[in-house]
Amino acid sequence: MKSTGKKALGIGILASLCVFTVRAQDAAKPPTPAAPATTPSKTQAVAAMPTADQVLDHYVQAIGGRAAWLKLNSRVSKGSIEIPAMNNLTGTVEIHEKAPNFMLAVINLGGAAFEQGFDGNIGWSNNPQNGLRELSGGELDDARREANFYHALELRKNYTKITVTGIERVDEHDTYALEARRAQGAPDKMYFDMQTGLMVRSVNQRYTPDGVTEFTADVDDYTEVDGVKLPFTVRQTGASATFIIRFTEVHHNLQLTDAQFAKPPAEPPAETPAAPAEKQPE
Repeated sequence: MKSTGKKALGIGILASLCVFTVRAQDAAKPPTPAAPATTPSKTQAVAAMPTADQVLDHYVQAIGGRAAWLKLNSRVSKGSIEIPAMNNLTGTVEIHEKAPNFMLAVINLGGAAFEQGFDGNIGWSNNPQNGLRELSGGELDDARREANFYHALELRKNYTKITVTGIERVDEHDTYALEARRAQGAPDKMYFDMQTGLMVRSVNQRYTPDGVTEFTADVDDYTEVDGVKLPFTVRQTGASATFIIRFTEVHHNLQLTDAQFAKPPAEPPAETPAAPAEKQPE
């Protein structure tokens, strides 16, 4: 199945893109922007607070429902990326995803290529700064979790406890704010529109080569693609800068092979030219 035009990227891959592109952002080192603000809503005084399970169930229904998602087994998303703080630097984004847990992201930015993948077992990254390397520890755990094609349906599996902490205003949305805790580390936060049930913001702690970093993703402009709703505008703020992703096309249920997601072979080191032989005295 194919859908073109202003289409979108699934929530499951957003945090991976945050970590993935932080290497490109670091090159410019702009001033650290303030995180997007959330404010308590006046609605909080009169609204009955749902449980976390109720909020997450509403979200699954809002994005099309479990049955519609399970009809899909692969996705290829293409679009653009812009970093306003770097003189509006722009590039292209292409994401390949396959059930149950294969992912490949390729970003071309400023003439440089950044790749990150997960082949169901091995996570890897390849970029001009760090070269080709396998992911390990927290980076690998993040890549494995976010490569789950049905990530949006299985948010509960990622956390030991999820609680509703209140009602907060996110841009023009009154949202239920959820705090999601793991066994270790700072909790993630998720914000769901009270009326539509759609996620409008997530704040995630993700491992990078430089340690744990917080990323905020604001998602908007949901549209229906093959029976499921996806956001096609994503504004992500990391430690160094903000970047905006706009997807222009999505293709579902393509025949993607497992080999497409495998770590590429390492390039052999360049051979050092042999020194010229010394001339022997006559």
